[in-house]
Amino acid sequence: MDKMEVERDESLKEGASIQTQLQEEYLKSLESLEEGQLVEGVVIQVTPDQVFVDVGYKSEGKIPTSEFDELPAVGNTVSVVLVTKENKHGEVIVSKQKADVKQLWKDLRQALNDKVPVDGVIEKVVKGGFDVNLGSGIHAFLPISQSDSQKVDKSEKLIGVKSKFYVERLYSDNKANVVVNRRKYLEDSMTTNRDNFFNNISIGDTVKGTVKSFTSFGAFIDLGGFDGLLHINDMSWGHVTRPKDFVKKGQEIELKVIRLDPEEKRINLSLKHFSEDPWLHFEDKYHVEDVVKGKVTKLTDFGAFIELEEGIEGLAHISEFSWVKKINKASDMVKIGDEVECMILGYDIQAGRVSLGLKQVTDNPWDSIADKYPVGTKLTRKVVKLTNAGAFVELEEGIDGFLHVDDLSWTKKIKHPGSELTVGQEIEVMVIENDMDNHKIRLGVKQLSEDPWQQFCSVYKPGSTFEGEIVSIADFGVFVKAPGGIEGLVNKSNLSDNRDEPFEEAVKKYSVGDKINVYVVDVNPDKQKAAFSVKEYKRKQRRDEISQYMTSSNDGDDGAYTLGDLLKNKNN
Repeated sequence: MDKMEVERDESLKEGASIQTQLQEEYLKSLESLEEGQLVEGVVIQVTPDQVFVDVGYKSEGKIPTSEFDELPAVGNTVSVVLVTKENKHGEVIVSKQKADVKQLWKDLRQALNDKVPVDGVIEKVVKGGFDVNLGSGIHAFLPISQSDSQKVDKSEKLIGVKSKFYVERLYSDNKANVVVNRRKYLEDSMTTNRDNFFNNISIGDTVKGTVKSFTSFGAFIDLGGFDGLLHINDMSWGHVTRPKDFVKKGQEIELKVIRLDPEEKRINLSLKHFSEDPWLHFEDKYHVEDVVKGKVTKLTDFGAFIELEEGIEGLAHISEFSWVKKINKASDMVKIGDEVECMILGYDIQAGRVSLGLKQVTDNPWDSIADKYPVGTKLTRKVVKLTNAGAFVELEEGIDGFLHVDDLSWTKKIKHPGSELTVGQEIEVMVIENDMDNHKIRLGVKQLSEDPWQQFCSVYKPGSTFEGEIVSIADFGVFVKAPGGIEGLVNKSNLSDNRDEPFEEAVKKYSVGDKINVYVVDVNPDKQKAAFSVKEYKRKQRRDEISQYMTSSNDGDDGAYTLGDLLKNKNN
């Protein structure tokens, strides 16, 4: 046998030996595999329906593709459960689904021991809480009290939510009964995320967040399980009425951090700080008494807000709307969106306030009112309002004159103007006072005619007498109307010349409408008061008769008729 044949025989023997060794190792490995065991397999082929896995047995295992959430690639390693080493067809039966269940139970035990969260999906509402799908056919119970970090008003809102959960229990009464807790996970996450935020974020930094909810004073922004506040005043440098005009619920936005309070766990955010504060340059553009244009943005009971430019709004108080009109509501003059011209009356840059006036861009009619309606002017105008003290008479739109009740008549005592005037009535009046500084014009009706008091004084001086008419009788005396229409009082002490006769007896001699002769005691035209006397009239009458007698006796015979005779006749 030559050398080559010898080498060939030795090679064949060595190959047979290696093959025998491999077979022995293979058989030994097969003996170590047990049905139900979790083993690793290598993907050797993928078809539309099945995945073929080599688990180290004489034939590969076949797994339906439906057991995979995501199909593996050839060469990938997958965990499977050896169901049967060899069925009647000589096939190896393996299951990835059962392997997933085994692995998940293993992971759940580990999560329970290590207090780490697991993934799940809230699928449906059940009594007292929710059913959570943890995968691989394993479901858990989530109590409603542990389902969210906030009170759950509508359970349906959580259906379909993917989240992480803490495992609180796996078994009960030796049966699988998994209970999970989402609330604690959210609270822990919130604490961790918030602490990281305060440790890593500074004032002035830009952060991202999602608009979570609205309040009357702004919007809460979810920064990762914890909230920051976007105040309504930090949405824009201008006036903001509704937060929803600037951000929408669920919207992801970038914001500036403008305030951090680690102790109170408060975070204030801003949209407006992405642009420069327009108030920094206010005095470069605006000055007091400048006439500017702006747009009405908001109406209130006390006035209107007017935007001069983005970020700068001023208030026109209702008192600055008109020189002459009394404005009850701002909407009577302007409406939102109106372009108006106004004057800057004042400003406070620190407070971000501007005072504006609408009336100041028009002429003030009160400046020329004295020229238009000088004292003595006679007018026919309409009564627009009655009060206890008098009546307002419209001179022109927005300007009324006041007619006091005392200026209605020289002689009549008028208690209420309603007895003489009605609203809407046109009357003739005279301007008797013009006070443009205080915006007051006073009118009179009685001034249209001559003052009867002055006329009376020019004719009837104290000491003179006249015949009048009794117009009223009071407990303190009798009122008498004199020629010309003025009224004076005969005091009860002056009604009778008999001092022993009481007033109650003396007054019985008179009635309203009676003619009566009186003596003028005193007249005060400024106060429109006059005092008359019946007693003094009679005394004057006697004095006049005595005087006449004395004059006659000096011109007569021997004076046989004496003064005593005269008095005697009077007494009789």
